[in-house]
Amino acid sequence: MKEFFKQVGATVVGIMIFCLVVGVMSVMSIVGMIASSSATKDVADNTVFVIDLNGQLQERAEDDIMAVLSGGRTDVIGLDDLLLAIKKAKNNDKVKGIYIQSGLFVSDSYASLQAVRKALVDFKKSGKWIVAYGDVYTQATYYLSSVADKVYLNPSGQVEWSGICSQTMFVKDLMAKFGVKMQVVKVGAYKSATEIFTGDKMSDANKEQVSAFINGIWNTVCTDVAKSRKVTVAQLNQYADNMITLGDPKDYVKYKLVDKLLYVDQLKAEVKKLMNLKDDDDVNTIGITGMAGVPGGSDDGDCIAVYYAYGDIVDNATGMASRSHVIDGAKVSADLRDLADDDDVKAVVIRINSGGGSAYASEQIWRAVQLVKAKKPVVVSMGGMAASGGYYMSCSANWIVAEPTTLTGSIGIFGMFPDASGLLTEKLGVKFDEVKTNKNSGFGTMARPFSEEEMGYLSAYIDRGYKLFRQRVADGRRLSTDAVEKIAQGRVWLGQDALKIKLVDQLGGLDDAVAKAAKLAKVNDFYTAEYPAKASWMDDLLDNGFSSGSYIDEQMRMTMGEYYSTFMLLKNINRQSAIQARMPYVITIK
Repeated sequence: MKEFFKQVGATVVGIMIFCLVVGVMSVMSIVGMIASSSATKDVADNTVFVIDLNGQLQERAEDDIMAVLSGGRTDVIGLDDLLLAIKKAKNNDKVKGIYIQSGLFVSDSYASLQAVRKALVDFKKSGKWIVAYGDVYTQATYYLSSVADKVYLNPSGQVEWSGICSQTMFVKDLMAKFGVKMQVVKVGAYKSATEIFTGDKMSDANKEQVSAFINGIWNTVCTDVAKSRKVTVAQLNQYADNMITLGDPKDYVKYKLVDKLLYVDQLKAEVKKLMNLKDDDDVNTIGITGMAGVPGGSDDGDCIAVYYAYGDIVDNATGMASRSHVIDGAKVSADLRDLADDDDVKAVVIRINSGGGSAYASEQIWRAVQLVKAKKPVVVSMGGMAASGGYYMSCSANWIVAEPTTLTGSIGIFGMFPDASGLLTEKLGVKFDEVKTNKNSGFGTMARPFSEEEMGYLSAYIDRGYKLFRQRVADGRRLSTDAVEKIAQGRVWLGQDALKIKLVDQLGGLDDAVAKAAKLAKVNDFYTAEYPAKASWMDDLLDNGFSSGSYIDEQMRMTMGEYYSTFMLLKNINRQSAIQARMPYVITIK
């Protein structure tokens, strides 16, 4: 028996040692994978920069341990990484051109697509070429690819070109089946975020604003494509109306949307012609990840901080059911105060891509921007959205730069309070009784909906919040409150229209915002530093272990498509601040 226990003990120890060794080897393997992908790279002669348009374009892409273990992140493209890679490719003499590979590609906004397209147009100013190829071009990938010198399509391929549609999903009747309804107090005729919970169709005011901004976006898309492909906007609209998406591929050549139909194996010969290479010469390629390791820029001069703030605005991100990126009011405020106190930072550019969220958190970030502004210039660069709470935190900056198709404005506020008394008392049979000391001691109870008097108190509270928001805008934009009121009421504006009504100062991208910040700070030689630092794979491992939260979240996003946002909204509704400054919860533009 003694020998038996000795053998069992030895076996257990052996298994433990084996697991330890395997674990160490696994970590070393991961370190090697990350190190090899981030190491400084030299670009070989005759290199083509390959932009593989597969996955989802987001403001930034961060390392994820589960993505690394599954073979590397391939489903998220960081807008910041892509723009920097295009700039490096333009300035590198060994990079001869860009090859765009069209695939299943999703963007968070047309403003982000427009930023990429402008970077590609700028790349062509270097005299280098761009070639695009696709088995299928989605409308988004075609918008980017149309800038190419040559657009090629598979002989059995397809070009999606049908215009823009915005659909809203309404869940009032769904919630009613569970005995839940939403009690709403809002200010602003155009403040339509609550409609999905209280109505079954879009209000007239909401239809008006949505029609205005999707038509504005579509006109911009058509104008850009028409210029590149040398067709007219009227022709492009006719193609969309005639449903050419399901047309004969040969017609795309006739319509001048593509230059040639060819198979992918024939593409290399076309590229070699552009590079003046012989058939037996090699063509080297480098992707977005590879370009990250290519040296570019310098750390000479003064520092301009670029602070990224994107996602829903929340009071506190702790305990959020999804690990999707958010703007944590407390953390962002603390970070901005640190930048205000950093003497090495001469100006701050805040890159905002948010439809808003918590009104309280928005006010705290507004205060932090004021503190930075008291010491150094603050410039806001708006991405796809900087609306409602996103505009709240922008309005006091020294200068605001927006893309023409940025969604901004939406100056308004609302309160939304679920009433689950029907679920509890009627569906589940729960009974309530109470004893209270004062008239309103039971305010907010789940046993009943708000009374008319209680709704009056809430209305007054929400109205004060709206007036504060409106005053912040008036002070920041140097407008009267009456002038702000005329363009407020929760109305969403495109960046190009916001310029006309003085909600923004300039149309352009992040580079334009940085240039303006340098000018305001009176610095000639400068470099940019990004804040907050991206979470590395090691941070992810130490903070979350092998939790698959964000990885699974991204897979769900890709799988569920347009229904993902609504699903996550319902999942997290009880975790959100009751008082919100935000655009419509879910805007589906396709």
